[in-house]
Amino acid sequence: MATEARTLTLRPLTREAFAPFGDVLDLRGDPPRPMNGEKALRYHALGSASVAGDEARVVISMVVSKPVSGLVEVAMVERHPLGSQAFMPLGEGRLLVIVCPDEDGRPGQPQAFVAASGQGVNYHADVWHGVLAPIDKRQSYLIVDRDGLGNNLQEHFFDAPWLIQLPGSGLDLDGAAKS
Repeated sequence: MATEARTLTLRPLTREAFAPFGDVLDLRGDPPRPMNGEKALRYHALGSASVAGDEARVVISMVVSKPVSGLVEVAMVERHPLGSQAFMPLGEGRLLVIVCPDEDGRPGQPQAFVAASGQGVNYHADVWHGVLAPIDKRQSYLIVDRDGLGNNLQEHFFDAPWLIQLPGSGLDLDGAAKS
């Protein structure tokens, strides 16, 4: 029996709205600290990595991801119970961010955010989230997450997909709500 798709509302990614799921990695928050003889600015502790399990370690990786556009279908989410997972864009472009509250070990209703150009996310350990989905153009990301023994990936496939319409979403290119 096929179930009809449902619609999600897309909203700007803010530190406050995303706090239950992780950290927004954004240079527009706290003021930077000068370093290296004031030749550089450090945006300190935008998020924190966490790992658990046998022989666990924090690793830094890079990924190049294909874009999404138009009507996006969210049929699956995943989580990583043994560590956090951060994605920081290495170029200009927006990112579709899908997260779900946990409801007795299963994902609850998804929430959809649009990360403005230059924003990244750090999902806390055990947070249900969608797959990497840059908007409109291919994007490269720096990833900080866990490597080690143990099963650190759980996937959940929804009975019916959730749909998000990207064009005409009521958000401008920086992720701010249009007035």
